[in-house]
Amino acid sequence: MTILSGHARLAGILGWPVAHSRSPRLHGLWLRRHGIDGAYLPLPVRPERFADSVRALADLGFRGANVTIPHKEAAFAVCDMVEPSAHRAGAVNTLVFEDGRIRGSNTDGYGFLANLREAVPGWRAEAGPAVLLGAGGSARAIAAALLDAGCPRLTLVNRTPARAEALARTLGGPIEVADRAPPGDALLLVNTTSLGMQGQPPLELDLAPLPAGAVVADIVYVPRETGLLAAARARGLAAVDGLGMLLHQARPGFAAWFGTEPVVDDELRAFVGGDIPAR
Repeated sequence: MTILSGHARLAGILGWPVAHSRSPRLHGLWLRRHGIDGAYLPLPVRPERFADSVRALADLGFRGANVTIPHKEAAFAVCDMVEPSAHRAGAVNTLVFEDGRIRGSNTDGYGFLANLREAVPGWRAEAGPAVLLGAGGSARAIAAALLDAGCPRLTLVNRTPARAEALARTLGGPIEVADRAPPGDALLLVNTTSLGMQGQPPLELDLAPLPAGAVVADIVYVPRETGLLAAARARGLAAVDGLGMLLHQARPGFAAWFGTEPVVDDELRAFVGGDIPAR
């Protein structure tokens, strides 16, 4: 049993609802692993109480918090400083309280790239074109991260083309909008939609046009092996699941709040994702 002292460092995750979040589990393992005097708590907060709740946490001595649905956009308004990562992503998912000020950032793009580079050593964004399925918040964060990392051409595919076109205008850079995927020269295909998630319709996509060296990534992690990833493996393509993105995006916040750089390893993956169905 963890015993906290009066000097314990506190952080948590703000959401409504928040009981489904795996963040307390993953941060809890890191706290235990490093013997840190601290705790990471689930913090269910109604949308109309969000701003007051964030300021109260800062006043109570919390080091910061993660922000999840439906608060990511509202988090902008409570920040005294917003880092470029959050401006580019259009949302804040990490708050740090320091010297009476609230700093906001977005670590989703960082988490995606870190997971991809770990799963596919030698992968480089500048190596070739990428295709993103979807145009929501996750797509925006990942698109921004890929462009900033040097992706030479990014194609957005969304069932509502107008939304993809709006995202392309907002981000700027070498972005195209298409009504189908994937182009034959894409070296990276990313599913940022909920298709293929447990309880959702499958994502039906012909991967035959992709070149032999392409990478297929899915931010869905329930199940761990989506139909898209299974199809990619069947074609001999590198397939990257979404659990690693969840784990890696948590690293910057933990380091800021608890003063230790955590690592993502097999023990963490098994502990956080052990009860996630494989298929």
